[in-house]
Amino acid sequence: MNDMLTVAAAQFTVTRDPSMNLTLIREYALRASEEGARLLVLPEGLIARDGGDDAFVAAHAQPLDGPFVTGLRRISMETGVMLMGTVHVPEHEDGRDDADLACEGRRRVANIFLVVRDGRIVATYRKLHLYDAFSERESDTVTSGDALPPLVDVDGWRVGVMTCYDVRFPETARSLAVRGADIIVVSAAWVRGALKERHWRLMTAARALENTCYVVACSEVSNRNIGLSRILDPLGETVANAGARPGVIMASLDRDVLRSARETLPVLTNRRFADPCLAVESR
Repeated sequence: MNDMLTVAAAQFTVTRDPSMNLTLIREYALRASEEGARLLVLPEGLIARDGGDDAFVAAHAQPLDGPFVTGLRRISMETGVMLMGTVHVPEHEDGRDDADLACEGRRRVANIFLVVRDGRIVATYRKLHLYDAFSERESDTVTSGDALPPLVDVDGWRVGVMTCYDVRFPETARSLAVRGADIIVVSAAWVRGALKERHWRLMTAARALENTCYVVACSEVSNRNIGLSRILDPLGETVANAGARPGVIMASLDRDVLRSARETLPVLTNRRFADPCLAVESR
């Protein structure tokens, strides 16, 4: 177990070309590796984007054994850095029948959070909360998950994952904290709009403070999405903060800071509510 853990978050504009996106990710992973980072958090929807066209994202979904994820696995092997971010996967990957949507001329996909280490997929998570808000309808092309997000080990640190809109639901983060998370990672494509930047800052800080966890939150940056990736300490204070341009932020997380926060503010011990669980266990 390491008392210090260096983490990075890379925000960039996901292009229409999956091979170009892999090139960008490789460059960021090499930089993170050179700076000693063990974990690189990436945005949501990494394979291909065309502004806010959800149909384009769905049309470019690839299976987990396809060329894009194979490329991510290769990058993790080459750099020694754990990669976290989301990809869109054809619906049949999860064994579901999308014949009804095919008849309507639409393609349904799954939004899968990937954890890739040493050339292997070590964890996946299917997005629970779909972004059907602010006039958006993610559920038109994406199907939701039915399981709580997982935790993975990084050098003795327990890391839980969430995807974008999940951050608006405190139960998601709390479910990770009560299962032992030290760090909560958020992979996002946070859409611009009135007060949306404030919401992003407020809720990422709240999820850190109310769970006394570090939070590493990464959003795509583009004409549609805000960027503003950030790393927060267990009392909700900003450790590193990105603006509205592509780039990487890094921070060294300190286990003594985590211990101190939880001794000073023992909310996980003092709480009197039951552990969060899903209201509906089936799709």
